Amino acid sequence: MSANAPRRAVRIGNASGFYGDRMKAFREMIDGGPVDVVTGDYLAELTMLILWKAKAKDPAAGYAKTFLAQARDVLGDCAERGIKVVVNAGGLNPAGLAGEIEKLVAELGVALSVSYIEGDDLAPRLDRLMADGHELRHLDKGSALRDSGIEPVSANAYLGGWGIARALDKGADIVICPRVTDASLVVGTSAWWHGWERDDFDALAGAVLAGHIIECGPQATGGNYSQIHEVTDRRYPGFPIAEVEHDGSFVITKHPGTGGLVSVGTLTAQTLYEIDHPQYLNPDVVAHFDTASMTVDGPDRVRVSGVRGTAPGTQLKVAMNYVGGFRNTMTLVLTGLDIEEKARWATDEILEIIGGTERFDDIDIQLLRYDRPDPATAAESVAHLRITVKDHDRVKVDRAFSNAVMELALGGYAGFHTTTPPSSASEFGVYWPALIDASVVTHVVVHADGEREVIPHTQGLAEPRTVRTPGTSAARHNDWGPTVREPLGRVVAARSGDKGGKANVGVWVADDHAWDWLCEFLTVDRVKQLIPEAADLPVHRYELPNLYALNFVIDGFLGDGVASSVRPDAQAKGLGEYLRARHVDIPVDLVPVDLIMADRGVGTA
Repeated sequence: MSANAPRRAVRIGNASGFYGDRMKAFREMIDGGPVDVVTGDYLAELTMLILWKAKAKDPAAGYAKTFLAQARDVLGDCAERGIKVVVNAGGLNPAGLAGEIEKLVAELGVALSVSYIEGDDLAPRLDRLMADGHELRHLDKGSALRDSGIEPVSANAYLGGWGIARALDKGADIVICPRVTDASLVVGTSAWWHGWERDDFDALAGAVLAGHIIECGPQATGGNYSQIHEVTDRRYPGFPIAEVEHDGSFVITKHPGTGGLVSVGTLTAQTLYEIDHPQYLNPDVVAHFDTASMTVDGPDRVRVSGVRGTAPGTQLKVAMNYVGGFRNTMTLVLTGLDIEEKARWATDEILEIIGGTERFDDIDIQLLRYDRPDPATAAESVAHLRITVKDHDRVKVDRAFSNAVMELALGGYAGFHTTTPPSSASEFGVYWPALIDASVVTHVVVHADGEREVIPHTQGLAEPRTVRTPGTSAARHNDWGPTVREPLGRVVAARSGDKGGKANVGVWVADDHAWDWLCEFLTVDRVKQLIPEAADLPVHRYELPNLYALNFVIDGFLGDGVASSVRPDAQAKGLGEYLRARHVDIPVDLVPVDLIMADRGVGTA
């Protein structure tokens, strides 16, 4: 830890979780109570592809335009109250957005200094990098980029937080970032505020977790929370605030009078969201999420402490996207009896009309059953036959395909109709994650006066160190006594999401007793039984005993990522809720009696 005298905790409010999030969130954050810094996360793998398309049409574009509208609304008040703004809305054109913000600052007549970060964009250098021996192997598939025959349209290295810290240290009021890690917004801000050194790894690790928790906005304050009955204030959740202290411990809260909930559960959910191994790799530090402890610090306040950090690795993650071709989807509605036979007939007819599966690069056909026996309503009588075709030739999958499907209107199964009229093809992207040596990435801050300052990377280790977590479980093989058949979600909470082509499902319970059972019961094999779609895929299990949590990562569940996935839930947002809905044998003493009675339609006095 640096020798600086400790300052009070820095209050960092997040006001955006994605490009297109709540427009009023910035205004609500600065008006709701005191904050020192407002951050905004606008980028995801898919967003980079969206911004590339925008920039291809207009070279001056490539950034999150919604931030400009938000900035116009709040910058005057930020200047008056001394609130800093740090966002990654710069996307593929941080210089362009910084220039627009400078124009806005001049128009508003406020005294605010604007800096921006660059150096993440590797797309113009890919050929040279590969010629120099950088293979950029796909993290999940192992194949080298040079052998793939693809041409990425975007390639961005994930930068750390020290550029942000330096920009703030030099007086910036607004820092526009490109593809920094989501957590870097909080890491850089906290490092600047507290004067941390490069090797203050425990403090940095705490800031990484704080950044990870608030990066998705109201997901930390009751949004997307599986324990719905705990959220008694159903107004739109207040966006989260991290009060980061000098040692890296922090409190998560929200402004008074806002909706939602801050609890150990909501923070556990967000800790598990879209992670892989709990040894969470970041450009500035490896944060060991399984060392974190959470305690209630008051109403809508949870303290997180004990996060251990170790030196980062020598490589940075690179997110690349390439155009995979064109796709089109038509969804046929099947009604009433003989659903499977109708689906077979429809499939055979369509394949005959379009010339067979070999006509396309890829075809995916899914029968989605929503129907029930003896349906009480029309809605309970239908199933969907979802047909998706992909090809590099747009003509094949354009109206030629969707019009062909409509030929079944008078010559197919009884009750034929579709969810949409014949549709046109759309371009889809494919995600390619890789690693590259940090030494070939130049992290640059462009200060308000035009000075360009190179930010060195933290000296990394070829093999990141591990931290032994006390209390890691082993199989107990206890006698759990009588069981009752109930949904897993009666005792287990969950949060799921996407990691490129992977899906993750984090699950947790409330106490030691339930944790012992969860560790023994929910094995990899059990997860494959409960999620049959994962039966033939690699599944990895990780433990976070301090949080009574397990994290399961399913390789290849989403194919090549959200932009190209053919699953109806392309980001695996509902996968955790699906798992919780599965009925399993649960020890009676783990399930509250009122829930058992409710499932059996029996009231309790």
